[in-house]
Amino acid sequence: MIVIIDYNVGNLKSVQGAFSRIGLETVVTRDHALINKAQAIVLPGVGTFPVAMENLKKYDLIDILTQRKEAGIPILGICLGMQILFDKGYEIKETKGLGFIPGNVNYMDIDEKVPHMGWNQLHFQQDHPILKNIHENDDVYFVHSYMATCPDENLVAYSDYGDTKVTALVQNKNVIGCQFHPEKSGTVGRGILLAFKEMISC
Repeated sequence: MIVIIDYNVGNLKSVQGAFSRIGLETVVTRDHALINKAQAIVLPGVGTFPVAMENLKKYDLIDILTQRKEAGIPILGICLGMQILFDKGYEIKETKGLGFIPGNVNYMDIDEKVPHMGWNQLHFQQDHPILKNIHENDDVYFVHSYMATCPDENLVAYSDYGDTKVTALVQNKNVIGCQFHPEKSGTVGRGILLAFKEMISC
């Protein structure tokens, strides 16, 4: 069973549909009993960092997500769901994140247009199973105004946006984060979700 966490900040239907198209059925829930049984967890997210963390706290999800992470359950964060995997975010106010991946999330104070929206190429920083079905310079779809910074050992892939190196794919053991939207990234996004599916079944 794959659980998509419902914490009132997600594009749940599109994420669920993308998994369904690769033959992976999911349950959208915040029920602790179901989360405890999950083979993998997906954290989608659209909105702001503080609201996301407030909602996780409201629904008493932080401890159980931490427990599942410590148990080695694969976790995939998408867009805002990726950002809250980090230690802290600075959107609106300084907010503590889940701390599953070292680093912080800050506003994209850059020369290029913000939000960073549209298709952009992925450049690989390291070899990782999540990349097995895609190629260097494949395009994926972004929509974001804040970006994460993390140690190189946690950076899987990035995109160049003008002179800015945008963190695109991150990992820390069983935790993976996509700043872009794999569910909106066509065959490339499908390849990433298929790789995640294989990681679940291993």
